[in-house]
Amino acid sequence: MVIVSPVDAGRTFQSTLLGSTSLRVGRLGVAASYGVPARAVEQAFEQGVNYLYFGSRRTGAFAQAVRNLRSQRDRLVLVIQSYSRIAALLGPSLERALREVQLDYADILLLGLWNKPVAERILEAACKLKERGLVRFLALSSHDRPLLGRLVAAHAFDVLHFRYNAIHTGAERDIFAHLPHPDRAGMVAYTATSWKQLLSPRKVPQGDKVPTAGDCYRFVLSRPEVDVCMTGPSNTAQMEEALRAIQQGPMSEAELAWMRRVGEAKYGRHLRT
Repeated sequence: MVIVSPVDAGRTFQSTLLGSTSLRVGRLGVAASYGVPARAVEQAFEQGVNYLYFGSRRTGAFAQAVRNLRSQRDRLVLVIQSYSRIAALLGPSLERALREVQLDYADILLLGLWNKPVAERILEAACKLKERGLVRFLALSSHDRPLLGRLVAAHAFDVLHFRYNAIHTGAERDIFAHLPHPDRAGMVAYTATSWKQLLSPRKVPQGDKVPTAGDCYRFVLSRPEVDVCMTGPSNTAQMEEALRAIQQGPMSEAELAWMRRVGEAKYGRHLRT
């Protein structure tokens, strides 16, 4: 799993290095919050989906899947999120999650939804957890794209989570344009379906088909700057759809143009953020 070269010559549509970390990841990530069954997570892992996000809602089924995968810990990339704004609670939150999945450390500690600079006391607490060996890398999620752009340029975090989809393409300007190469943070995109707005026929241009969730994942992952696209399946069928999408590979120029037409029609170019 550990590959020290900052240049990922082995990058494919199915797997890559996560930025300049040493983590080899599948291009799809799976979030715990939406109720995906344990067996569906395990089957996805068998097909290379190893970025497992124990985040906003830490479900028992997801924890069971991680426990079942402990024998393959070297392949597993476990992300634990904390929304704590109290430094003294950051450690207990992480340790509680680790007890649930019966692992000694997380690969990534994600500081959740910071739309302003992270408080120094939180950063200090996170760094202490890293020093204790409870976490390997630090990540941040935010809706404030200009803030993320500045953090990218400053090499402030190992991994960044941000919104990106065919409706909300502002990351192209505010984040991707600031990426150094090859030494950069890992890039993880979420809300690929724009909270299912892209899956609705409402405002889809006449003559254009309605995107599927798989189309949305492929649109996101067709950007070379994105390492991982998060998915939030609630059942086995949704997990299988995501897996089929990753096997299709990147979108063609015609497909990308179609997705952008749909995104622009739903919100209008002047309103998109």
